Amino acid sequence: FQTGKAILLSSSYNDLDKMADYLSSNPALKIEIAGHSDNTGSAELNKKLSAERAKAVANYLIKKHITKQRINTIGYGSEKPLVLNDTEEHKQENRRVEFIILNQ
Repeated sequence: FQTGKAILLSSSYNDLDKMADYLSSNPALKIEIAGHSDNTGSAELNKKLSAERAKAVANYLIKKHITKQRINTIGYGSEKPLVLNDTEEHKQENRRVEFIILNQ
């Protein structure tokens, strides 16, 4: 994701299509999509932004025929960085979503 935005990048479509295929092949699975941000901006803004990112991914999967009942979304803001937010490259790594399988 770009800084301050919740718009999916076209470079993400291939990975999201793989996730949609995986979920289609495993119809009993439910997932959580956790949105994250870097530390640019206020904590409140980052929490909202990360939730919007998770919802953007969920909406993409729903358009690929994954039912919304199988998807939970949550936004963590900048609370759970992968790396320090000390460089632009590290900030980019922290602007992400993660998939968590809730049942198997």
